[in-house]
Amino acid sequence: MKSVAMFNNKGGVGKTTLTCNLASFIAMNFNKRVLVVDCDPQCNSTQLIMGVEQSAELYISPNNKISTIKDVLQPIEDGDSTINTQLTFLKSNENRFGVDLLPGHPYFAIIEDRLGAAWGQLRARDRQGFRQTNWNTLLCNYLEGKYDLVMFDLGPSLGSINRSVLMGCQHFLTPLGSDVFSIIGVKNISSWLNNWIDDYNHSWSALSLEEKEDLKHRFNVLDAPRIKKGFVGYTVQLYITKSYGKERRATKAYEAIIGDVDNEIRKSLINFYCDSLLNNPNNSKLGDIQHLYSLVPLAQKQSVPIHALTSTDGLVGSQFSAVRDFSKKIRPIAENLLRNLGIQF
Repeated sequence: MKSVAMFNNKGGVGKTTLTCNLASFIAMNFNKRVLVVDCDPQCNSTQLIMGVEQSAELYISPNNKISTIKDVLQPIEDGDSTINTQLTFLKSNENRFGVDLLPGHPYFAIIEDRLGAAWGQLRARDRQGFRQTNWNTLLCNYLEGKYDLVMFDLGPSLGSINRSVLMGCQHFLTPLGSDVFSIIGVKNISSWLNNWIDDYNHSWSALSLEEKEDLKHRFNVLDAPRIKKGFVGYTVQLYITKSYGKERRATKAYEAIIGDVDNEIRKSLINFYCDSLLNNPNNSKLGDIQHLYSLVPLAQKQSVPIHALTSTDGLVGSQFSAVRDFSKKIRPIAENLLRNLGIQF
């Protein structure tokens, strides 16, 4: 099993759309067992896969049997240092994306305070801090063997939630927009990751040998964050060109940014490259995501992946060719990701 966090310190780059559609395409076209874990308190992945009505029912109905990320972390919120693994996911045959889903929960934003306190305890070499910070390590251990790929959808913050999610993940993928703010976001990620990984390693090194062995073998605490060598690639969401007569305005500025993205990625994230990228650094760009215009709201309304939209969903006219074009564009992105992860297809 491979675990991948979808993460950038910049909103509006189509991260959730990419996460859900890429997960769906891999599951349905490469016959992989895929789980999407929604770790964004805004729960956009949950709403996209389940639909607005079903996801609202998830939080309102006391009889709902589907677990959420809140259920996973409830023991930690209660002051314990373990997680709940008595979980019921939304199954792949219960949604049109063909993936299993562990829904998010708005309450995750409240639990962030507990995770922040745990990080403070960790820096003070407290055992409970190490254990609670490694909650996603425990979750990934529980999921091992059940899935080929687990994709975590994260919000754009550099806070305790994302730090703890990344702590347990093996890899991260960075979706970018074609603007300078996405590049700044990459630089922020690099600095932030380096800082907290150094803090973790420093605190771990101060523990006694007996404490380290006990935490590792009895509580499955990591001796070092795996994400340190976890960068698996990036995508670029393309801009819309506007024509004014025969002139395309703003194109040169955008093209200059896009042309410099790979250099900036290498400069900021090369120390995080996974082994496959260290051997083939030119494979860091997984592909481009074209602007999808009316397909996104239609897919959201019907709770269906873009590649699976049909006339029954309201697809008309030139939208049919747009869906075919999307499928052609996302296939190499899926293949490049699987290749960089070492998943056979």
